[in-house]
Amino acid sequence: MAREQPIELFNPPNTLKAKAGGGGFPSIDMAAIQRAEAAMEELKSEFAGWLADDVKHLVAAREAFAKSPDADNRGALMRAAHDMKGQAATFDFPLIAQVAGSLSKLIHELPPGSELPLTLVDAHVTAIHVIYRDKVTDNSNKIAMVLIGELEKQVGEILDRV
Repeated sequence: MAREQPIELFNPPNTLKAKAGGGGFPSIDMAAIQRAEAAMEELKSEFAGWLADDVKHLVAAREAFAKSPDADNRGALMRAAHDMKGQAATFDFPLIAQVAGSLSKLIHELPPGSELPLTLVDAHVTAIHVIYRDKVTDNSNKIAMVLIGELEKQVGEILDRV
């Protein structure tokens, strides 16, 4: 009969504490946090102008794509939608971020060479324009939520077919 070996436990040293500056978390600089929050508030007021420019850029990208639906114009449309998706949520326009995300998904996930449905692109661009124009900034607007749900549903149905 084989003799049982004793179990030996090995606990490796915790070097994370040393790398993080000793014992526990480094002290938090509350003044730095307050400066960052103030800077974000300042940027939020400037973002209204940036968003207006982004809406114009998206409309221009859509126009260029409609005239010439090539890979370059499709890429420009994708970048415009993707940029809006990332910035809008940060600056209190989550519905624009959601619509831009839906448009980005459509463009990105539809295989290259597949026809991008311009009517659905137009619906997304128009929705972004209206949400911006009417300053719809939260999801309590039932009409906006139904519209966004329908846009996302249409994108899903198109992508399911490919």
